[in-house]
Order: sequence, then structure tokens, then C-alpha cells
Amino acid sequence: MSSRERFTTPYGFHTTANEVIEGVDLTGKRAIVTGAASGIGVETTRALASAGADVTLAVRNVEAGNRVAQEIAAKTGNSKVTAAPLELTDRASVASFTDAWRGPLHILVNNAGIMALPELHRTPEGWELQFATNYLGHFNLTLGLHDALAAAGGARIVSLSSSGHLFSPVVFDDIHFERRPYEEWAAYGQSKTGNVLLAVGAAKRWADDGITANAVMPGGIRTGLQRHQEGNATPEVEEAFANFTWKTVEEGAATSVLVAASPLLEGVTGRYFEDCNEAELNTDPNPYADSGVRPYALDTDDAERLWDLGTAMLRP
Repeated sequence: MSSRERFTTPYGFHTTANEVIEGVDLTGKRAIVTGAASGIGVETTRALASAGADVTLAVRNVEAGNRVAQEIAAKTGNSKVTAAPLELTDRASVASFTDAWRGPLHILVNNAGIMALPELHRTPEGWELQFATNYLGHFNLTLGLHDALAAAGGARIVSLSSSGHLFSPVVFDDIHFERRPYEEWAAYGQSKTGNVLLAVGAAKRWADDGITANAVMPGGIRTGLQRHQEGNATPEVEEAFANFTWKTVEEGAATSVLVAASPLLEGVTGRYFEDCNEAELNTDPNPYADSGVRPYALDTDDAERLWDLGTAMLRP
């Protein structure tokens, strides 16, 4: 990143998804948004649908997903908004979703996530749940949709990260907290670093397929994502939350929509965006900073290592 010019746009912190999507025509384009039944996933889906895209809400709760899809279809006049079941930590569910997909995929927004679980939870495989959900599930989904993305010609992957990545790199020697004490923000942080590395890895590996991939930090938005912190946060986290400049849902979805659909991003890949612009490097040791991207999150060697590790973990 230091050897290239930082990518900037006319947009900023308070830009909304509506402003970013204005004038963009996505008619004939197909998109998937994970976790689209709540929070910024709903607004991201609405914005893409408003531009004419055929959008699939990939959700755990299909009943809620269908309800949201119907509401968005009614608001936008776009009937091509549907929901489909997807449980990211269940490899059979991911396989079922990807196997059922037919035809090209122009936009994949890996939006779903969980944050800072106070206690250690593991999947049946023994994987720490935040890593398994935020990174590994989306990695598995992205791999399974590769051919559809390649078939689209110029497909875009949007990998949602967070300023939480500032808390931790991927700790390759003990990702699943088998030998170190569990700490919820370290677990969340490394999963969100993983999301950046997923974009970096896909950008490098799939460039010849015409696929671009970028990570985004949507900003702090008061959604259900923070539910585990209510009454459980440390004084440092409480102070950080109190001093944080929160965005509306409409502002929070803007960076995802920009990276997913704006003509300005044509050919741009392997970068980390926040507030609708490429982020600057952050080497401040303070983990409670709320902007910038750590050099370790953009490390191409770590991206390769994590890609290989993820592939090995998912092997039957």
C-alpha cells in the first residue's frame, strides 16, 4: 500500500448509500448479501435493489429474510429480491447454497458477522466461533462461488472488516484459543483481520478471472452486533464506545455499496476502505483507535498463509 497512491473519492463519513448508488444502473446484475436480514445488510440490499440488481439475501433466518426481501421489493419496485438459507458455520449449508447457485454472480457482499462474544464458543469442529463465522464461513462461501464470479466478467467481492481488526493480527500459532486465554476482542480482531486478508488473497489469486476484491470498514453503527457488550464491556471498551462517532445505518452501508457498485471502483482491488475512501495505514499501538488499517492486515504473505490454512481446515 505504501508504494501506491491512496485511492480517494468525492464521498466521506456522512455519505449515505443512496448518494453512492445514485445514477448507477445494475439492471441484469446479480448480487448476494450475507446477513441481509438486519442492520446494514438490509440497507446494502435495498440500495443494490434500487439500482435494479437481482439480489439474494443469504440469511440464517429465512422467515426474517423473506419478510425483508418483500419489504425491499415493495419499496424499490424491484421484484427480483429473494432470500435463501445460509448458516456460515455449517459446511453442509454453505455447500447447499453454492451448489444451488446457477449462472454468473456479479457482486458478493460478505456482510454477516458476530462480535466480541463474552465467552468462548466453539463449532463442532472445535473452531472458535467468531473466526469460524466471520472469516472461515465467508472464505468457504467465496471459494464455492468462484466459478460464478469468474463467469460474470468484472465481478466484485466486498469483505466486511472492522476497526476491530486493530486489536489483533491472525495468531497463526493459536487461532482457536487452545493454548492462550480467550479474550473476546482479540478473537473478534483476528477474525476481522482475516476478512481483510481474504480480500487481499482473492485480489491476487483471481485477478486473471476479472474478479476484484476489497475490504471495508462500515463504521460504528448501533445494531444488534453490539448486543453482547451491553453490561459486559470493560472500562476501556465502554470509554471507546462512549467517545465513538456513530453512523446511521444509511451512512454505514455507503462504503459497502460504493465498493460493490460504483463505477469509480472499476479495477480497484486488494484494498481496505473506510468512510468511502481507501484507509491510511495505522501503526499506532493503541488498539482503541477507530480508523486506519494495520500493515499486517494487508500483508500478502499472511494472506497466502491464511488462504492455505483455510483451505486445509475446510478439507473433508
